[in-house]
Amino acid sequence: MRGTLLLVALSVSWLSLSPAGASVNSGAAPGTLPRLMLWAWERPTDLRALDQGVGVAFLAQTLILRNDAVRAEPRRNPLRVSAHTPLVAVTRIESGGGAAALQAPQVAAMGAAIARTAALPRVAGVQIDFDAAASEHEVYRALIHAVRRQLPDAMPLSVTALASWCAGDRWMHGLPIDEAVPMLFQIGPEHTPFAGIAASPVAAAPECRGALGTSLDEPLRVRAAGRRVYVFNAAAWTPASVSRARAVLE
Repeated sequence: MRGTLLLVALSVSWLSLSPAGASVNSGAAPGTLPRLMLWAWERPTDLRALDQGVGVAFLAQTLILRNDAVRAEPRRNPLRVSAHTPLVAVTRIESGGGAAALQAPQVAAMGAAIARTAALPRVAGVQIDFDAAASEHEVYRALIHAVRRQLPDAMPLSVTALASWCAGDRWMHGLPIDEAVPMLFQIGPEHTPFAGIAASPVAAAPECRGALGTSLDEPLRVRAAGRRVYVFNAAAWTPASVSRARAVLE
């Protein structure tokens, strides 16, 4: 079989490598992520044709908070990439607004679960995807600190960010993160205030100036301007849609 088959097993935060018995490097070149990253969400995904200038940020697990309990849902669909593709392990958090009630032991456990994704095969970065409500910001700050403490020093820590967090709401200031990725999509017709961020990094808060997130099906035009770009695709990735993602860097 050409390329490498990565599968998240049924236990949280584990990837297996095919063929069986192959050697696994669990710390591939931190700090060398490419400028173009494709988000690979929960569907079977084959990106073995990518060249060395493109990386993949894949959903590794979802942490779901319900009734003061946290349940981990691992990725269940295969992700196929070649051996040279840099990977970022993404943890999605779904709280329903209940994260504000989390206690310190729960936050610590969540931080440990997220940090463990750094040990998955060839992962070169860790990303948290959490649309935290204002009431959850304090807990989210504590969670980010917990993750950072448990990651290798050189492992990049990325977070996705609502566009509003990068355009005036400075609650992320001072967090131990390597990048905040303003998500410039799914923001509806009220996106005009965020057009400046889409056009230039200097329009964003300092922590949001190194990266941006966009989607192939969104009308808001973005300009990379030297930033790392994460691209979401609501449909399956194909050679044609990868080419469209590349155009964002132009």
